[in-house]
Amino acid sequence: MLGILLMLGFCVLAPMGDALAKVLGETIPLGQLLVTRFGVQAALLIPFAWLTARSLKMNRRVFRLMLYRTGLHIIGIGAMFTSLRFLPLADAVAIAFVMPFIMLLLGRYVLGETVGARRLIACCVGFIGTLLVIQPSFAAVGLPALLPLVVAVVFALFMLVTRQIAKDVDPISLQAVSGVVATIFLGVLLLLPDLLPGPQSWPMFDIVFPSGLDYALLLTIGIIGTLAHLLMTWSLRFAPSATLAPMQYLEIPFATMIGYLIFQDWPNGLAFLGITITMASGLYIVARERQTARLVPPET
Repeated sequence: MLGILLMLGFCVLAPMGDALAKVLGETIPLGQLLVTRFGVQAALLIPFAWLTARSLKMNRRVFRLMLYRTGLHIIGIGAMFTSLRFLPLADAVAIAFVMPFIMLLLGRYVLGETVGARRLIACCVGFIGTLLVIQPSFAAVGLPALLPLVVAVVFALFMLVTRQIAKDVDPISLQAVSGVVATIFLGVLLLLPDLLPGPQSWPMFDIVFPSGLDYALLLTIGIIGTLAHLLMTWSLRFAPSATLAPMQYLEIPFATMIGYLIFQDWPNGLAFLGITITMASGLYIVARERQTARLVPPET
C-alpha cells in the first residue's frame, strides 16, 4: 500500500510540475527553466546524500553512462517544456505515453528480449491512439505537436541507460551528481552568448529577471520535479513494478483535470478517443507482461 501511495503521489506531482512549466513558459526562456529545474535538484540532493553518508563516487563506466543519461534527461525535459508552449497539458502527456510502446520495441530489437505478437499488436493499436491525439493538435499548431513523440523516444532511451546502471549506484547519489552535471552544462550554455564575440541571438538561452511570483514558481518546479522522481524511485522499494506500472497511466487523467482547472483545456472528441485507446493498449501490455512473468519458471 505504501508503494501504491508513493506512485500515486508521483502521478499527481508530475503533471503539476508540467503545468507550472506551461505557465512560466510564457515569460521565462527555456534555458532558465531547465537550469533552475536541475539546480534545485542538485541543491536538495547533494546535502541529503552527504547527511545520509551516501557515496557520490562512480567508476568510469557508470560515470560515462551517467553523462549520457543526464544529456537525455535535459533533452527530454526541454522537449516537454517546449511542447507545453503549444499544446494542452493532457494532450502532451498522453502523446508522451507512447514511451512504453517504444520501450517494448527497443527491448525486442536492441536488447533482444522476447516480445509476443499480442504485445506488438497492442503497440500498433496504442500508436494509432497516439496519432488520434496528435491529429487535432497538429492541425492547430503544426510540427510542435510532434515534440511529445521526441519526449517519448528520448525517455525510452533514458530508461534503457538507467537500467544499465541502476544496480551499480544509489538512486539519490545518481540524481545528485546528475543534477550537478546538468546545472554546470546548462549554466555554461546560458553564459555562452555573452562569452562569444559579436552580438548573439539565442532566445531560448536569454536570461530574464523573474517577478517574485515567477521566482517562487521556478523554485517550485525544481522541488516538484525532484520529489516526483524520488517518489517513483522509492515506490519500487515497497511494491513490485508489475503492481505499480498500471498506476502510471493515472498521470493522464490527473493531467486532464489539472489542465482543465488551470487552463480550461479539455480534449476534443477525437483526442479523448485517442487518449482512451492509448491507455487501454498500455494497460493491456502491462497485463501481458505480468502474465508472461508468471509463466517464467523461477531460477534454481
